[in-house]
Amino acid sequence: MAALRLLLLCLAGLAFAAEAGPAGTGESKCPLMVKVLDAVRGSPAVNVAVKVFKRTADGAWEPFAEGKTSDFGELHGLTTAEKFVEGVYRVELDTKAYWKELGITPFHEYAEVVFTANDSGPRRYTIAALLSPYSYSTTALVGAP
Repeated sequence: MAALRLLLLCLAGLAFAAEAGPAGTGESKCPLMVKVLDAVRGSPAVNVAVKVFKRTADGAWEPFAEGKTSDFGELHGLTTAEKFVEGVYRVELDTKAYWKELGITPFHEYAEVVFTANDSGPRRYTIAALLSPYSYSTTALVGAP
């Protein structure tokens, strides 16, 4: 129980720090940002492949954006406010490739977050993830535009 509380506290801190704006990039107003932390090494998870999909009217997932996390474990500039319209989105983190690159065999193929965006007006979304080879935890921070 104490470990779970610590994990939740770490995720909350990660999301809070991400809201302040990315380190060294000046892109604090992008509408969708991803922040990933390696729980094993206690450092940002660098070069994690991120794919974003948007649900279509028929329920299929359409590719929306993609990229890799920076040296800070962050990915900015995935979209613009004009393109990031109301809808259901899925953010997928390629955890398997990340851990394999470090010489670790992971349990999960990927981590994902599915969320509804902008249903109450334009917002900024930060998806934060804490990764280990055998588990992951995600949280989201929704802020003013």
